[in-house]
Amino acid sequence: QLQFVESGGGLVQPGGSLRLSCTTSGFSLSNFPMGWFRQAPGKEREGVACISTSGEVTNYGDSVKGRFTISRDNDKRMVWLQMNSLKSEDTAVYFCVRGIYYCDSPLQEDEYMNWGQGTQVTVSS
Repeated sequence: QLQFVESGGGLVQPGGSLRLSCTTSGFSLSNFPMGWFRQAPGKEREGVACISTSGEVTNYGDSVKGRFTISRDNDKRMVWLQMNSLKSEDTAVYFCVRGIYYCDSPLQEDEYMNWGQGTQVTVSS
C-alpha cells in the first residue's frame, strides 16, 4: 500500500527552525517528483516546495523562498523539508505528497496526490 508518514512538526518560536520528514513506502520513489503543501485553518492548501525525481530541480512558494529547503534520498525512501527563520504565518498542517507530472512553478494542488494525515507546525512565542 502507498504510505506517506510525516513527522517532525511541533511548537517553535518565531525565528526558529524545524525539519520535517516524510517516510514513504509502497512505490518506487525515484519515479516521481515529490512535494510539500500546507493548510492553515480556513485557508486553501498552499504549495510549499517540490523536488524532481533525482533532486536536480526544486521550486518553492514565494512566501518560503530563501527560508525552506526540500531534499530527498530515494534509497532511503525519504523526503525532508528544512524550515528556517520561521514566522507565525508558517503555522499550518504540512503534507508530503507525490507529484503526478513534474516539479514546476507555481505548485498546483491538482498536480499532486496521495495526501496523508500531515504534521502540525505551530510558530508562536
